[in-house]
Amino acid sequence: MKKKPQPRRRRQGKKVFPQFIGKVQMTREGFAFVVIDDQQEDIFVRAAKTRGALNGDTVRVAVTSEGGRSVGGKVRNSRREGEIVDIIERSTKPFVGVFHMVGASAWVLMQSRNMPYDIDVVLAQVEELGAQQGFKVSALVDRWDRGDNCPRGHIVDVLGEPGDNDTEMHAILAEFNLPYRFEPEVENAADKISEKIGKAELKGRKDFRDTLTFTIDPSDAKDFDDAISFKPLPDGNYEIGVHIADVSWYVRPGSEVDKEARERGTSVYLVDRTVPMLPEKLCNKLCSLRPHEDKLTFSTVFVMTPDAKVRKKWMGRTVINSDWRLDYDQAQSVIKAEGTAEQIASSTGFSADLVEAIRTANSLAAILKGRRRKAGAIDFDRPEMKVRCDETGRPVEIYQKHSFEANWLIEEFMLLANRSVAEFVSGTGKTFVYRIHDMPNLEKLEGLRNFAKGFGYKMEKDPTGAKSAVIINKLLSDSDGKPEAAPFKEIALRSMAKAKYSTDNIGHFGLAFADYTHFTSPIRRYPDLMVHRLLSSYLENGKSEDKDYYQEQCDHASTRENIAAEAERTSVKYKLVEYMQEHLGEEYVGHISGITEWGMYVEVEPTHIEGMVSLRDIKTDFFEFEEQKYRLRGRRTHKVYRLGDEVRIRVSRANLEQRLLDFELLPEEN
Repeated sequence: MKKKPQPRRRRQGKKVFPQFIGKVQMTREGFAFVVIDDQQEDIFVRAAKTRGALNGDTVRVAVTSEGGRSVGGKVRNSRREGEIVDIIERSTKPFVGVFHMVGASAWVLMQSRNMPYDIDVVLAQVEELGAQQGFKVSALVDRWDRGDNCPRGHIVDVLGEPGDNDTEMHAILAEFNLPYRFEPEVENAADKISEKIGKAELKGRKDFRDTLTFTIDPSDAKDFDDAISFKPLPDGNYEIGVHIADVSWYVRPGSEVDKEARERGTSVYLVDRTVPMLPEKLCNKLCSLRPHEDKLTFSTVFVMTPDAKVRKKWMGRTVINSDWRLDYDQAQSVIKAEGTAEQIASSTGFSADLVEAIRTANSLAAILKGRRRKAGAIDFDRPEMKVRCDETGRPVEIYQKHSFEANWLIEEFMLLANRSVAEFVSGTGKTFVYRIHDMPNLEKLEGLRNFAKGFGYKMEKDPTGAKSAVIINKLLSDSDGKPEAAPFKEIALRSMAKAKYSTDNIGHFGLAFADYTHFTSPIRRYPDLMVHRLLSSYLENGKSEDKDYYQEQCDHASTRENIAAEAERTSVKYKLVEYMQEHLGEEYVGHISGITEWGMYVEVEPTHIEGMVSLRDIKTDFFEFEEQKYRLRGRRTHKVYRLGDEVRIRVSRANLEQRLLDFELLPEEN
């Protein structure tokens, strides 16, 4: 295992400066923040002190000012400040810009929020790629020698004409170093995988082809990687099977497809497309649990009582043949319909036994959900923002997608399967891939307590954090339906640690599970594929696998997951800004959704699109950021703007290249 780097100290005369290793977050203005692992506060670096470091670089930084006082005693500002001492490793993430050439010279002109410098590129290399003047390209920085006006690099890919939807989506993928196509050797390897399901493939599998089985997915889903089977038992209990596509049967360790899937780590869901982890033959055909086709699966099967207690559980390889493919709206209509199973079947076109299965499964899921909440699971219940685009990729509608009983039905049984697999392996003490979620940040919870106090809420003190889930749930419950509920949720969310993959099982705080993993989606998550392989081995009494190797894989998968999530948010942000270009000058009512030292973020009704009101654009007063109180306070007027406050704004600017949306704060109506 790698040891965590210890801070060094740099001397300058008699002064000693502590040094750390971290990653650079660059700004358009040229100054930077160095983010240090496991440290709450980053380090501010002025543009003159960056020493040629760029966004994403790993650097050594010396801290020259500690929270309000320099190491030498001179007061500067309230944040840590430093200077970059050394560039340890250049980022492998390319920068996206516009290709420009004059004579024999060529550059990639930057329009990014985190790259203030253009990149000098070699014209001969550019011509080989077919870049044309004005085209968007992605480029990597190779070096930045002392005396050069700008960094030197090379073009990685030619993306196309700016403004074209495919160009812009590919630009986002390139920005995060994500692929948007499979190399021919990977596609060819996938095409050679056998589709045959014969005696060899069925050997040792439990046969569920005669058991009622169904899938519930979004209406536009192309792959169906999980299915539910249902069978009433003579003693009044139920057999519920959670069947997951057996990707590990088709994707063997070390194969071309496996190596590509491991590198990608996850599928990426941009606003208008999916970039899959696996080639189409696997995710849309072999491993898609399409109705009326025999499919190889890996399953967890439960015998449950009517009050959702698990009496027996079994795990292993299976074969299914799904009877029904439903979308969430269809399943929801069954759950909400009144009448007998036969009457509902007659009106919906489904069979009576399917109706009964969905209703019973929903009843069991509701009990499981209630039990989780009672145990301390936190459910923020936040709707998902969605963008509907036309056939050209132009955004035409912004809406919120809410979850209902049909979503919770599937979610609860997936959670049950994931937890059961983790519990089984945890009991063996063998190396495994867990999905873990640490306790919240106690300082941020204290901030929530102080903020809630201003609204008349009293949160119980909890120095150890042991009861924080119960305390947060009570606050969210007490404020439900009130204006302050949204900022309470926002601050509570910010206090949460990030879930990640690890071989060290510390449990999952948010779900209130002592043991948890990801077993249910190996089509789109590589950790699930690792879990399938490990579980298969351990069910056969295989030896414990190399922990160090799997920890490295966990770290890589967690990193890829974070990158994918950031790319997905960026694609949504791009479309929201594109949508708001048609609404410049329009006025909206909104609520303050975020506050920083440079401005307030406002989420407008009814679209819930977020933009920023810059403090420098507010002329009525000089507003100071009071971080601990989540508010801005006017120095002269003492006017206060708090998280969650209602404000009126006008849309002033929509910068598509930098994906920035600026609002103007309007005077309050009398």
